[in-house]
Amino acid sequence: MNILLQLKDPAWADQAIASVKELVAECREELGECERIGRFPAETYRSMGALGLLGVITPTEWGGLGGDAPEYCFTTEAMCRYGLVSSQVQIQGMRWMNDWGTPEQKQKYLPGMVAGTLVFSESISEPGAGSSLKKLKTTAVRKGGDWVINGKKIHINLGAESHVTLVYAMTDEGLTSFLVDTDLAGLTRRHTDPLGYRFLPTADMVFENVRVPDAALLGAPGEGMKTFLSTFNVSRLGNASELIGFATRALAEATDYARQRDVGPNKVTDFQGIQWTLADCYSALYGASLARDHAANLVRQGQEFSMATSLAKKLAVEAAEKTTNDCFALTGGHGLYRDKPWGQLLYEVKTLRIAGGSIEILRNYIAHQILKDEKLKGLK
Repeated sequence: MNILLQLKDPAWADQAIASVKELVAECREELGECERIGRFPAETYRSMGALGLLGVITPTEWGGLGGDAPEYCFTTEAMCRYGLVSSQVQIQGMRWMNDWGTPEQKQKYLPGMVAGTLVFSESISEPGAGSSLKKLKTTAVRKGGDWVINGKKIHINLGAESHVTLVYAMTDEGLTSFLVDTDLAGLTRRHTDPLGYRFLPTADMVFENVRVPDAALLGAPGEGMKTFLSTFNVSRLGNASELIGFATRALAEATDYARQRDVGPNKVTDFQGIQWTLADCYSALYGASLARDHAANLVRQGQEFSMATSLAKKLAVEAAEKTTNDCFALTGGHGLYRDKPWGQLLYEVKTLRIAGGSIEILRNYIAHQILKDEKLKGLK
C-alpha cells in the first residue's frame, strides 16, 4: 500500500510494478520449484537486476536508480506482494556499501550487486549471540599487514550462494566489520533448511584462519556498531515492506476466493462476520503502511528515524500476523494444500517476526525511547 511514500519519480512506480508482474509470469516455474525445495532463484535474480529492481538505492554512477528509502520500500513490498524473490538482503549490502565503502570497494562490488550477478550476504548471528552483538565470539586478529578471522556464523541468508559476506568480528579495538570474499581459503559453508524465506536460503559459515587485508575493512576498526546501526535502523523498513507485501497478497487471495465461494444461496462475502474480518485486516495493513511510509520519508528527508522505523516494523508484524492468520482461516479447507500460497505466506510472516530484529527487541527499544525522551513524557 503506497499511501504517503515520497518517491523520487512517481511515474517510475507504475513501470516497476509492471516489471515485477511480468517477471513473475515469466519465471513462475523457477519460482515455484525454488520455493518448494528452498533454493535461491539465481536466474530470476539476474533478471531483476537487468530490470533495475535491485539497485534502487544505489547511486547512478554505479548503475543504480539513485533513490532512497521510499523506492526501497515500494519495490520490496511489490516483490513480496506478487511472489518475486525479495531484494532485502542485497539492498542491505548496498546500503552498507553506499554509507561506508571506500571507492575501491564500491568499484569492486556495487556494479555486480546492482546487476544481480554478485550476491551479498551478512554474517552476524552466532550459536550463542543474536541481538546482543557484544557477545559475539568471532575474532579478527592482526597478523602482519592482514587480519585473520576465526569463528562460526549461523542464520545467514544466501550464505552459501553469496560472493561476498559482511562479517562482524571482535578485534582489540572492539566490534569491527569486514567484507570477506567467500572463495577465500579457510571459509566453509553449509546449507540449513528454514521454514520461511525459502527464496533466500540460510547457511552456517565457519571461518578458520581466513586471511583478509586491511582493504577488507568496512569502516575503521572498532566502528562495527556504527556500521551495523546505520543499515539496520533503515533495513527494518525493508522487513516492514516484506510483511505488508505478503499480507496484502493474503488479503487479495482470500477476498478473491470468498467472492466466488457459494454457501447455500449466498457468497462467503455476504456474511457480516466475513466482511468485518476483511475490514479489520485492511485497517491493520493501512495503519502499518502509514507508519512505514512516514518512516521512509523521514529517512529521505535526513531526519532522525530510528524510533519511526522500529514502530513501522512492529506494526507491520502485528498487521501481517493478523491478516495472514485470519485470511487463511477464511479460506477454510481450500487453503490446506501445498499448491495454494498459504503455507508459504504463513511461514514468511513468522520468519520476519524474528528476522532483522524480533518484535520483542523492537518493544524494548520503543519503550526505552518513551521513557528517556522528554517529548514523550506527556504520555504519562
